[in-house]
Amino acid sequence: MLAIAGKEARQLRRDRITFGLIVGVPVMQILLFGYAINFDVRGLSAVVLDQSRTTLARQLVADLRATQVLGTVQQVDSESDLRRAMQEGRASLGIVIAPDLERRLFDGRRPVLQILVDGSKPSLENVAEGLASMPLLRRAGAGTAARPVEIRIEYNPARRTAVQIVPALIGMILTMTMVVFTSGAVVRERERGNLELLITTPMTRGQLMFGKLLPYVAIGLVQTTLILLLAWGWFGVPVSGSLVQLYLGALLFIAASLALGLFISTLARTQFQAMQMAFVSLLPSILLSGFMFPFDGMPRVAQAIAQVLPLTHFNEIVRGIVLRGAELADLRPQLAKLALFLLVMMSAALLRFHKRLD
Repeated sequence: MLAIAGKEARQLRRDRITFGLIVGVPVMQILLFGYAINFDVRGLSAVVLDQSRTTLARQLVADLRATQVLGTVQQVDSESDLRRAMQEGRASLGIVIAPDLERRLFDGRRPVLQILVDGSKPSLENVAEGLASMPLLRRAGAGTAARPVEIRIEYNPARRTAVQIVPALIGMILTMTMVVFTSGAVVRERERGNLELLITTPMTRGQLMFGKLLPYVAIGLVQTTLILLLAWGWFGVPVSGSLVQLYLGALLFIAASLALGLFISTLARTQFQAMQMAFVSLLPSILLSGFMFPFDGMPRVAQAIAQVLPLTHFNEIVRGIVLRGAELADLRPQLAKLALFLLVMMSAALLRFHKRLD
């Protein structure tokens, strides 16, 4: 029995990829969970419409900044600019200061401040409640029944969790299926002895790889359709924006996910290794993409990692189109990052494929 155990240990030690996963996965998990699971949200992006433009209003904005709940604070000149920033996803909170702020404060009229919350993102409602309890605003509400702050949940006024989660499930499900399915594409052909036969055909190696991906593109579009139908018919989550533009964004994300899976397939030597590596790549996407926790509230290190993940940008595209009614033109930064990821992963996969065959 000890001899068998020793033999198994030696095989694991020789298998560098598996050994690396055994050591690396627990470390990655504890780091990711430690960074991503943060219910004390900080550094949210916000836009402020100061209609008062008084010293007291500037003090109020300074107090908001001092809470550290807000990170980037942009001043806008009109309500349309404020709503545009929220629709494009550039701001998680919109703050409107009443034009007669001082008079309202001293006369006891309500509200003196309005906080608009992007209801398409998780865990932001409690943040707005915390801002409403600032000392200056508490003093403004002393002795009156009415609250000095009005909180409005945009894009999800009923505060339904399904509205936040279900659209993001499109990207999560596509990530799991596309990456896992294609991670074994090259390895599977090699193990079956078909790879050399395929190479002898008149097709170029690039055509071979693209040909293997096309069926999965169709599968991804079918999955997207099924999720949208369930979201609309079962959970009551309609698409506020253009369905055609949503499918175009989904097509780009599917291609990026397939390219990642194909790159993993060129690294692995067996289908088991490919499956392991695919599942390891899913963990950062689940935790850091904004699927469960607000992206703005994550530490800078976690945000830097999340910027590399295609799911981070696709979640913003889906929530932007489905919930906020945004257009692809409003989401150009996310589209550009997805296209760059696709280009890098596909180029790396082709280079690895050529190298292994040569």
